Amino acid sequence: MRIVFMGTPDFAVPCLEALAGSGYDIAAVVTQPDKPVGRKQSVLKAPAVKEAAIRLGIANILQPEKIRTSEFVDAISAIAPDVIVTAAYGKILPKSVLDIPKHGCINVHASLLPKYRGAAPIQWALINGDSKTGVTTILMDEGMDTGDILLMKEIGIPSDMNAQELFDCLRILGAEVLLETLEALRDGTLTRKPQDHSKAVYVPMMTRETGLIDWKKSAVEIHNLVRGTNPWPGAYTFYRGKRLKIWKTTVCQENDGFLPNSGVDTVKPGMLLKCLKDGLIVATGSGLLSITELQFDNCRRMCVIECGHNMDVGEVFG
Repeated sequence: MRIVFMGTPDFAVPCLEALAGSGYDIAAVVTQPDKPVGRKQSVLKAPAVKEAAIRLGIANILQPEKIRTSEFVDAISAIAPDVIVTAAYGKILPKSVLDIPKHGCINVHASLLPKYRGAAPIQWALINGDSKTGVTTILMDEGMDTGDILLMKEIGIPSDMNAQELFDCLRILGAEVLLETLEALRDGTLTRKPQDHSKAVYVPMMTRETGLIDWKKSAVEIHNLVRGTNPWPGAYTFYRGKRLKIWKTTVCQENDGFLPNSGVDTVKPGMLLKCLKDGLIVATGSGLLSITELQFDNCRRMCVIECGHNMDVGEVFG
């Protein structure tokens, strides 16, 4: 089976490796252009998929700035792939590309579609407190993650799992689901099921502002925001006028024993109630939250035991 693979970040690498390891004919790899990095933006960094393709000995690597051009369409048409496989490529394929392969274009998406269509399904599953997620392969159409479902596998989400940890699980699961999808296609047993578009949930891209903590929300909601934005963009608040990143939290199961010291008249959301060795106990709109790892502006990431003694009960975050 002749395949054109399209992908860009780390998430797509296990899919490419699985295709190569299973003996598929990878006729070309399409990925985003190299990006400038560093403070001066003077060094070009190759996408993870490009680095993997080079390591795997794949010679035909395409990095078009635009894919809605006759040049790109002609280049893919000349390859005459049986299937185009995409995994976190970053652009919606036009009909002129979708129509090229004999068996269509298959996308590997990190959610249980039609829930969480869009660019950040892993993070939003955590931010919304979901207990499960998974990977879906779809037969692509011109919409954003709207194509017919081919295969789907789900996994549970532990309450303390962060976005990086879930990302690592789903990138491996994605490769497994992709291979099963292609095996079923080869064997003639692959079926397709239209999505229920009335149940579709679209999620926006992550921005730096996504991580801003609203202390009026519940302890559970804030905990989910912290783990859903770890490692990027990171949850944050403000302390003594400076940005403070919150890396790890736990939800306090009971409020007993966490009453503020004398001198605090009214408990407000965001108020520091106790400075314990293993956590800062903070009031929220509902329940108490323990901050266990944080990072002050221009400092390294630290456990509370290293810095909590410098913070005062009664101060309010935000």
